[in-house]
Amino acid sequence: PPPPPPRPAPATDAERCKKPEWLIVIGVCTHLGCIPQPDAGNWGGYFCPCHGSHYDHAGRMRQGPAPKNLELPPYQFLDEFTVKLG
Repeated sequence: PPPPPPRPAPATDAERCKKPEWLIVIGVCTHLGCIPQPDAGNWGGYFCPCHGSHYDHAGRMRQGPAPKNLELPPYQFLDEFTVKLG
């Protein structure tokens, strides 16, 4: 894939995932609110077919008109198997 454009606020995997085995994002494109397809696009993460935004596996915007990364909802792990959203 082509190199990603420079981002004003880099977000590492560790900053985006409280547990490395879980990625919890709001699956809505930050361009116009479409639903990106998982496991797709130039970086193998998410691809929004409506206008061509590409996100990497951690939901970071890498290409296209989307202005920012996929949003992270507030959440916490209550135990090993339970996640509380909101």
